[in-house]
Amino acid sequence: MTKTRMEAFSDGVLAIIITIMVLEMKVPHGTDFASLSPLLPVFLSYILSFVHLGIYWNNHHHLLQAVKHVRGNILWANIHLLFWLSLIPFVTGWMGENNFAPLLVALYGIILLFAAVAYYILTLTLISHHGKDSTIAVALGKDFKGKISVIIYVTAILLCFFNSLIAGGLYVSVAIMWLIPDRSIEKVLSGSQQNLKE
Repeated sequence: MTKTRMEAFSDGVLAIIITIMVLEMKVPHGTDFASLSPLLPVFLSYILSFVHLGIYWNNHHHLLQAVKHVRGNILWANIHLLFWLSLIPFVTGWMGENNFAPLLVALYGIILLFAAVAYYILTLTLISHHGKDSTIAVALGKDFKGKISVIIYVTAILLCFFNSLIAGGLYVSVAIMWLIPDRSIEKVLSGSQQNLKE
């Protein structure tokens, strides 16, 4: 099967998730800037989640550039990833509305953790289908960033009950680490195209 429908469906779902998330932000009743202050936690949680979703969209796009075709188990691995991402608006709103309560910051981290694990499962499924010597396998290598992200998420979840601010900082650190998509995919793809020209 071609990857086109999987890409289009994933893009559509992510667009809907972001739309739902922004619609969760309620318009203030006042007409001055002071009326915005109660919305600050909601807005901060929205920014963090928007960045995470943007990172998933960007890296998902790069990941699929190294893929030639898909099959059923890859489609299900992709749906599994989208399931966890679809829960982000819910935990984002709940966390923001309750001023980053420790339990909700932990729940937010749990959703991010399961999304990261689902993304890792998707990469393993793609590598299994395309082979250990495929472009995608070479490009991903040992996937250091993917593995360290899981460790940081678990650490942050445990820290939530002692200091939710530090836990939030760890979530931000993972986002910063992933802001630039994995260049190894671009390098491997450009190398493959160069070899074809020669």
